[in-house]
Amino acid sequence: MNLKRAFRVWQRNLTVYTKLYKSSIALNFVEPVIYLAALGLGLGAFVKQINGVPYINFIAPGIIASSAMFAATYECTYGTYVRMTFQKTFDAILATPVNIDDIVTGELMWGATKSVLYGTIIMLVISVFGLVGSPLIILAIPILFISGLVFAEVSIIFTAIVPGIDSFNYFYTLLMTPMFLFSGIFFPLDSLPSIVSRIAFFTPLYHLVNICRSFSSGLLSVAIWDIIWILAVVVLLAVVPFRLMRRRILRP
Repeated sequence: MNLKRAFRVWQRNLTVYTKLYKSSIALNFVEPVIYLAALGLGLGAFVKQINGVPYINFIAPGIIASSAMFAATYECTYGTYVRMTFQKTFDAILATPVNIDDIVTGELMWGATKSVLYGTIIMLVISVFGLVGSPLIILAIPILFISGLVFAEVSIIFTAIVPGIDSFNYFYTLLMTPMFLFSGIFFPLDSLPSIVSRIAFFTPLYHLVNICRSFSSGLLSVAIWDIIWILAVVVLLAVVPFRLMRRRILRP
């Protein structure tokens, strides 16, 4: 794997994105804002406070985390699959000195970049509306990149094994949606049976929500173990997407 060649793959994806960014940003921006408005203001009219803060302030940092997650997963599932299968972009790239490991690295970097981009956009929006309690929330930006790598790794692993594009329905319905709903974004998990909290602990979104919420409150030390968990998972999963994508692309 060559980082310079991987950067060229990342650069290629960025160049394509700049041609379509207006519609892409609108799509990824509107959905989290709707969640924030509908639940924060609508449900917030009935749920006044959680853990001593207004309900909309409670969910706002979690929306940063979920935006970052969905940005990376959409990019590294549907985006990667289309480039690999329908557009034959990977075939064209492999005709150059770039190899499969370079492509996968570039895809992972691009997925993490999308996490930072969309997470930061939502961060700016909730800051403008006064829903952030501390300027230290800006320190969450590098964590968005690292967690974006986790989501990208998981997404590319699934992309490498799906038989067809319709199979992503299982990925989103059985994994992403439950993780989105039971990660602590909309309500504290300690109000649910303990088994839910135990399962949530093994999901990256749960830890990213804790980090964003802690940084938004100015409590950096609270998030240390969550940061360590995400770093550990990035390392543990690192080799898996490469092996599976080699097997997918080079299979006879």
